[in-house]
Amino acid sequence: METNRKLWNRQQQALRIALARPKEHDEALELFLTRHAMLHEAVMSKSRLVSFEDEIWMGLNDAAARCVPSEFKHSIVWCIWYATRCEDITMNLLVAGIPQLLMRDGLLELMKVAACDTGNAMDAGEMADFSACIDIPALRAYRLSVGRQTREIVQALHPDEFKRKTDSIRLQRVLAEGAVLASQQ
Repeated sequence: METNRKLWNRQQQALRIALARPKEHDEALELFLTRHAMLHEAVMSKSRLVSFEDEIWMGLNDAAARCVPSEFKHSIVWCIWYATRCEDITMNLLVAGIPQLLMRDGLLELMKVAACDTGNAMDAGEMADFSACIDIPALRAYRLSVGRQTREIVQALHPDEFKRKTDSIRLQRVLAEGAVLASQQ
């Protein structure tokens, strides 16, 4: 894990510099894809590196993945859901302007969840219920699909699109589709 953290920090600085220089588009793209791969299971990018997500799942049983420790507010499966939903919404709705993967192929039913938002407005009880019922293999398959879709979207972007502002119509679509809810707190 320490090797990954050091690599992550070095690449973060290099990515900031490359994004500021459109002529370094290829370098920025490669740095993004490398960093993105570190956040998903290695199978997603066919990487030989053990990713942060691989480290999370190593030796983790379903009960531990669903558990909400008393000192924390979230289970591992809820955190994976949240991160995946944010990526799906951001990359598909906001960047590409296409439907979210979650809304395709009956994924909600496969995962055995009703929530189509990020879960940002769930209270502790709702998070615990969500964590208890979600189908973990289906969640992991959804995450894999989102990761692969993100890579396709980013690889198709032109240098000037890396810094493009989000269209307000796409932002409105996020709210209209209930992808993010107003917090209850």
